[in-house]
Amino acid sequence: MSQTPVLATQVLAAPAGPLLDRLARPFAPFAEPLARATVGLFLVPHGAQKLFGWFGGYGLEATGQFFATKLGLPASLALAAGVIEVFGGLALALGLGTRVAALLVAGLMFVATFKVHLGAGFFWTAGGYEYPLMWGLLALAFAIQGGGRYSLDALLFRRR
Repeated sequence: MSQTPVLATQVLAAPAGPLLDRLARPFAPFAEPLARATVGLFLVPHGAQKLFGWFGGYGLEATGQFFATKLGLPASLALAAGVIEVFGGLALALGLGTRVAALLVAGLMFVATFKVHLGAGFFWTAGGYEYPLMWGLLALAFAIQGGGRYSLDALLFRRR
């Protein structure tokens, strides 16, 4: 008598049962674009703080001064960080130039992780690296994977 091997995903999904599987299956194709849009759009207000002083931010000049005096980074990096967060975030959310935008975001977040937040420990609530590292790793995943089926990249550059 031959047995079919049980996959780990089947074991983990078993407690959810067939009902939950049937309910979730139609929405499964939208999980990736939901994650991509969330990662991208959550970056935009952070960039707007740096560039425009919106959402309680200090604007470009004050952010540049903070970068130079408190972080030991070039003041011009404030502009680069704001642009990457606003425009890279929008591009990532839309899935437009996804790999390039995601690489820029990942690079920025890894600089933030190791240059700015590492010394404060892990937890974000204490200024630690938890949040920028998570963001950087998610962006890296999209740099590797690309925009996916539901992206402007797929719509505009579909190979025929």
